[in-house]
Amino acid sequence: MHAAEHIVLESDEREVPQLRSQRRVHATLQCRSRLQRRRLNLSIIDYYYLAVCMVQSAAAPQEYVLDLRFVDPAFAMTRRVPWRCIWAALVLTAAAAIATMWFAAATQERQRHLAALVSAALAAGAVLAYLAIAARLVETVVLRSVHGRAAVLEYRGGAGTLRRARPCRRKLAAHVQLAAAARRATMAEHLRDELREHYRLKEAGVLAAETYDASKTRILARH
Repeated sequence: MHAAEHIVLESDEREVPQLRSQRRVHATLQCRSRLQRRRLNLSIIDYYYLAVCMVQSAAAPQEYVLDLRFVDPAFAMTRRVPWRCIWAALVLTAAAAIATMWFAAATQERQRHLAALVSAALAAGAVLAYLAIAARLVETVVLRSVHGRAAVLEYRGGAGTLRRARPCRRKLAAHVQLAAAARRATMAEHLRDELREHYRLKEAGVLAAETYDASKTRILARH
């Protein structure tokens, strides 16, 4: 396995453009969740490459460039919905409405005061529940490599991420097909190039060592 990897990494290499040194930008995607302190900026550059700038919560920003020859065109998008928070918000909203009607119907000052306190407490609880929904609703965008199946891009954003990503998804699929036409003539040569791309991403800090090792095993198994 080590010998095979050595052969791959010594093969001819296509130079990947540096971030912000692109000659042409074909499409962009900008997603931002202020509540979750997350941000994603994607740019398809120079036909065959995807520039990534990603910030997720307190983690350090990630900036790198992907070679689209080795990216699976399936732009996986998923949504995790916090149903418990949604049900809690609905129940609290209904309870606050009932408390408000109680306040309006009360005739004694003591009852009106108690109804006002209950209504305010329930309304505050409903607001907190809606904030919890916004914080816990997660929409995820994932890009994987073709044969290594490594997640070369994984962004977890808030509501609206998938809606913003769909137009970029179509353009990205088109450029992945364009990049596929520029792959090496044989599968063996393409696999060598893909392994070298995984190694480049590992060195750039995009892929963890264990992720790289698993991807390398999958790619070498295809030889």
